[in-house]
Amino acid sequence: MEKEVKEKGEHKEEEKTKTEKKVQNIIRLGETNLDGTRSVKSAILGVKGVSFSFAKAVAKISGFGDKKVGDLSEDELKKLEDMINHPEKYQIPSWLYNRRKDPETGEDKHMSVSQLELTEKLDTGKEKKLKSYRGVRHIMNLPVRGQRTRGSFRKGKVVGVSKKARAQQAAKSGK
Repeated sequence: MEKEVKEKGEHKEEEKTKTEKKVQNIIRLGETNLDGTRSVKSAILGVKGVSFSFAKAVAKISGFGDKKVGDLSEDELKKLEDMINHPEKYQIPSWLYNRRKDPETGEDKHMSVSQLELTEKLDTGKEKKLKSYRGVRHIMNLPVRGQRTRGSFRKGKVVGVSKKARAQQAAKSGK
């Protein structure tokens, strides 16, 4: 009798696992692998070019909010990717875009992943070619945005004289 009850209990557990939807652990979205166990709002922050404010707006407008990325269907994932790549279709405000007033076209754009990387590379290359102040700073691997360099940005560069060198100089001059 007890064996029959145990067998029925095991059978019910098997049915539950079959009917439950499996959560995917890794989701590919916008050329990036995302953690499927995180909420949509926090997971899409992993996509390059998506800021905290932009992610919050996408999650709110899409209606996915605190839903896990692994629980989304293929259609929902496509919609989410389209929202990231073309936010103007979904009335996301232009002040959340990462490239406003593009120098070439004058438009407000939002770029992500490889498109953003390529644009950044072209912009810095243009500045280097023009030999502008920013371009020269990029060439010399120094800070571009006005930071002080006295104590920072010294990694890997020879600055000053070491104690050992000073001791050797003192020994030579003392002889």
